[in-house]
Amino acid sequence: MTDHKLVFHYAPRSRASTLRILLDELGANYELKVHNAKAGDLQSPEYLKINPLGKVPALQDGETLITESIAIALHVADLYPEAGLTPGLTDPRRGAYLRWMLFYAASFEPAVVNKAFDTDIPRQIAPYCTYDAVMKTLAAQLEKAPHILGDQISAADIFWGSALRWTLMFDLVPDWPVFTEYAERITARPSFQRVLENEAVLDAEQEAAANPARIDAAS
Repeated sequence: MTDHKLVFHYAPRSRASTLRILLDELGANYELKVHNAKAGDLQSPEYLKINPLGKVPALQDGETLITESIAIALHVADLYPEAGLTPGLTDPRRGAYLRWMLFYAASFEPAVVNKAFDTDIPRQIAPYCTYDAVMKTLAAQLEKAPHILGDQISAADIFWGSALRWTLMFDLVPDWPVFTEYAERITARPSFQRVLENEAVLDAEQEAAANPARIDAAS
């Protein structure tokens, strides 16, 4: 087991949620720093020293500070190889693992955000080609096996399961069976259920703390 001192900066119902689930899957030993985004915690001078963009997640590993979800995921998954969620450097699956982790950040998420805001970017300019191409490429990979790298789950599945769960909820991706069945299978894992259940409680507490007048009026 790693003896790294990990401090994870997190807010419920955010991109940090997926990292919290991954840390649970890894059995990581870490300190959870919960921030109330609704109350403006992420724009505080203290937090902006951690991430000037005012976003979570962020991870402190001793003297090392890491932002960006995929960077954090790759780092922590490599710290806990015994969890079996990351192919090692000599594993033939390593290249595909890196590809699909970065495909999420570099292609899928930008394509979905542009789709959500009806932003039409020419394929010659868009780093992801087209939204339709991204969806078809992902679907073709998921049709091959139960998990994105084959029969064995990896950290990439935690990201893709979470991503498809949220984007299907908001009709941002096609409700193709290959997406819905995969999302249901991955998010049925105990780690997802534990974190999502706790998030619902935290989210309600933070809403009450950020908007006490609204809560009183509704009572």
